[in-house]
Amino acid sequence: MFRRREPVPFAFVAEADRFRSNVAPPPRQQASAGRIAGSWLLGLTIVAGLVGAVILGMPALSTPSSTPAQQSQAAQGR
Repeated sequence: MFRRREPVPFAFVAEADRFRSNVAPPPRQQASAGRIAGSWLLGLTIVAGLVGAVILGMPALSTPSSTPAQQSQAAQGR
């Protein structure tokens, strides 16, 4: 990025892209065993719910193949 040739009234705005903070963020805390187990249990519950929904929804998504055969037999019987 190029520097401006004309003077800028607010120098800190012009040099904002080069600003580095001297304040470090606090270190991350280690997750406890209970929190890790809870997150695994939540993930497993969500996956099991999705798999169960797919399994329960499969009959509604499948097309019945025996229905045309029954209709044709009824039409032949008349």
